[in-house]
Amino acid sequence: MCPIASYTRQDRLRDGTPVQIRALRPDDEAAMLAALEQASMRSLQRRFFTPKRHFSERERTFFMEVDFKTHVALVACVDDAGRSVIVGGGRYIVSEPGCAELAFVVIDSWQGRGIGAMLAHDLVALAREAGLKELIADVLAENTAMRRVFDKLGFKPAARLDPETVHLRLMLS
Repeated sequence: MCPIASYTRQDRLRDGTPVQIRALRPDDEAAMLAALEQASMRSLQRRFFTPKRHFSERERTFFMEVDFKTHVALVACVDDAGRSVIVGGGRYIVSEPGCAELAFVVIDSWQGRGIGAMLAHDLVALAREAGLKELIADVLAENTAMRRVFDKLGFKPAARLDPETVHLRLMLS
């Protein structure tokens, strides 16, 4: 088994709340869908670039079948009344040799607490360890919070093909 597939670490949010960042597991599908149900249409549009509430079987399979080589996915979990619940997730998908696209989403009630930055930071570190040379991300221009997270990680704006999105790039080596 790939070591990234067993990735897990404990951390604390800025307000002291414990959070676990871990690799997505095959049995997480129901918890992932439940988390997405809690996300607003605006948050889903910012992540998927379209108002998206339902996912086809093919889309669910794609998001859940992670090989931890060309498709790496992490989730952020917190305790809710004694059970662990997913409140955010992020992934990178290799788009060409040495380059992967990074994306993440945090449900609305947990936004602004550092979860997105934790997920992105861990994914950047895992991409470096995997020997990737570059990460890219497309962000809606109006999504200033997401753009700030990428900026703090060192992503730089690249060529813009669409006035509504900002294409960002981080060289890893």
